Amino acid sequence: MEHNCRRSSLAVGLLVLTVCSLSGCVSRRLTIRSDPPGALVEVDGRRIGYTPASLDFTYYATREITLSKVGFEKLTVQQPVPAPWYQIPPLDFISDNFLPVQVTNRHDFTYRLTPQRLVGEEELLDRANGVRTQSQVGP
Repeated sequence: MEHNCRRSSLAVGLLVLTVCSLSGCVSRRLTIRSDPPGALVEVDGRRIGYTPASLDFTYYATREITLSKVGFEKLTVQQPVPAPWYQIPPLDFISDNFLPVQVTNRHDFTYRLTPQRLVGEEELLDRANGVRTQSQVGP
């Protein structure tokens, strides 16, 4: 009788271990798009590629996103990436470890780039003279 009880406990333990190891988790993915496409993307100072660009992440936070493209103004944005309700502590422990399926949490952000303004020769000379005047030392 004791042998059967031990065997049943071992079987239940293995079953629980198997179910836990097959449990899903939360996958987090951030996708950056631009209008026009093809801008170089940096997230928190790390280059990730050209738009549309995606990266997986672990923690929800405000991300510094920088987009640059020849002929367009450089754009830097402080972009909050909010956590869904099931990723707020203590629920995140359950959703990360015990969900029976994998959940993918996607965040898509699209930014419009502004065409670079061409500066006329007269304005450029005025700026240069202003810098020259400010940089002169002495009387």
